[in-house]
Amino acid sequence: MVLRTAGRVLVVFLWSVTVVLGQNGWSVTYTTQSICTLKGSTVELTCSYTYPSGTVTSTFWFTKIETGEDPEDLGQDPVYAGRLEYHGDKKKHCTLRITDLRESDSATYRFRFITDQEGGTYTGKLGVTLSVTGLQVKVTGGHQDKTLTCSTTCTLTDNPTYIWYKNGKHLDESTSPQYNNSVSSNYIDGYSCAVKGQEDLHSPAVCECE
Repeated sequence: MVLRTAGRVLVVFLWSVTVVLGQNGWSVTYTTQSICTLKGSTVELTCSYTYPSGTVTSTFWFTKIETGEDPEDLGQDPVYAGRLEYHGDKKKHCTLRITDLRESDSATYRFRFITDQEGGTYTGKLGVTLSVTGLQVKVTGGHQDKTLTCSTTCTLTDNPTYIWYKNGKHLDESTSPQYNNSVSSNYIDGYSCAVKGQEDLHSPAVCECE
């Protein structure tokens, strides 16, 4: 009987702590929940956080967490060495900048902070889902009506403007990822694409040789 009573008290206590941490002044708010951006570019994951009292002693972002284990600070992961910049503070801002993005960086990023109060650890559970993609020119259509598409594995954030090149020279710009103008078919002309503002991250050139 004593064990049953203790069990009930323990369950109620843990449930109460969860409610307090989640609703009584504790929060992490992410500016956006998903981002799709280019390999080799730089991204900023932005959030803000609140807590009812005390002093923040530790802040960090993470992607991995094992059951029953504390999450791993990205700043300690050698995969991100030299590519992370934390622009937040220990008051309310929590912006993380990641440079030289790799496709393997695609993950859900979450922010966690710890205060000097008892039980004062909180994690923003939703996080920001980051997808990193390269650019690739795909060709569809027949010999006379080819269409080139600047293809990505996810839909790029912020509706970018696509730039088309022929033999490395500027050809056209459009908010559509497709290029529908005349496409030559020979062994000389190569077509590539890029996104405005990130022209150095262009796709490999494709030669239409038919």
